[in-house]
Amino acid sequence: MNLARLLQLASPALPVGAYTYSEGIEWAVEAGTVKDEATALVWIGDQLEWNLGRYEAPMLASMMAADEATLAELDAQYLASRETAELRAETLQMSHSLRKLIDDLREGGVPPGLTFPAVWSSLAAKWDIAPADALTAWLWSWTENQTMAALKAVPLGQAAGQRILLEIGGRIPAIVERALALDEESYSNFAPGFAIACARHETQYSRLFRS
Repeated sequence: MNLARLLQLASPALPVGAYTYSEGIEWAVEAGTVKDEATALVWIGDQLEWNLGRYEAPMLASMMAADEATLAELDAQYLASRETAELRAETLQMSHSLRKLIDDLREGGVPPGLTFPAVWSSLAAKWDIAPADALTAWLWSWTENQTMAALKAVPLGQAAGQRILLEIGGRIPAIVERALALDEESYSNFAPGFAIACARHETQYSRLFRS
């Protein structure tokens, strides 16, 4: 495993703007669904289990193994799965930022892609990162970003954030194992509460985040 490159991809310092998005958790705070450490843990854990673990993670693994034509198909499928304008704008903006970084780093040979997972997975494959390690990094990075959003929006203390990360981090290996074994017919991002939160965030009066 190329550990240094894996850490680079998972780092909050990766300049793609992930910190500006909450993916609905800001609205969940506004609605009172997320109001403390316990409810933040439930919200983040449920999204990891039912949305990312059953759709984004296996999709990412498929993208890593795909040829350019298949990658384009998966890329289109992922873009079509974004339920709201904010989620669509998020993946397009982060993809654009990562593509610009790849150009700045002079890392050639990364196939084109519109969505962030397509470009990220292509770079992970180019850097010879094992799929299980890539999925672990992807899920950890998302969990860390969601936890930081909760810290700012609820707000929560730093120790609470670390407890959430400790608990959720312990679940990631099993989610990765299941994602790698999931066949394409079983992919599912059915999470209506998440979709509603993201849609309502678009008209939320006071916002810190872009989604």
